[in-house]
Amino acid sequence: MKLINKHKNVELIITEKLLTQFGEYGKKHYPNEYGGFLIGYYSADLKKLYISGFVLPKKYKGIPTLFERSVHGIKEIFEKIFSNTKQYYIGEWHTHPNGLTMYSQTDLQAMITIEECKTVKIKNPILLIISVDNNGLLDIKLYLYDNGGLTEYE
Repeated sequence: MKLINKHKNVELIITEKLLTQFGEYGKKHYPNEYGGFLIGYYSADLKKLYISGFVLPKKYKGIPTLFERSVHGIKEIFEKIFSNTKQYYIGEWHTHPNGLTMYSQTDLQAMITIEECKTVKIKNPILLIISVDNNGLLDIKLYLYDNGGLTEYE
């Protein structure tokens, strides 16, 4: 699947296989929210962003209307991924059980916190929201964080 963010003119590429995996995790944790970290890389000219995988948190809290994940042990995992593949953290994903793929104020605040974090060297994190029900994936929406706001990939 290829999408474009017109605000930054960046194309995003993600496989259907990966989207299916997100849906399966959403179904497994339904009716609670669930999520994790996105892994990927940019093309040399920074015009294409490839989402190549994800990392699941070791500790988390998920209820039907909230997902909170811990970063416990994640630094070492990211370092190993980068060392082996030159891929890195590019953003976050989580599910909205029986919900829309529109981001909430909580989602926006989480992206602001990530961008402001001194140990995270990313200025435009990606947010993937997945709508799921007890049968799995319903819909997805991808956003790019920039200058205090989220703009949609289309």
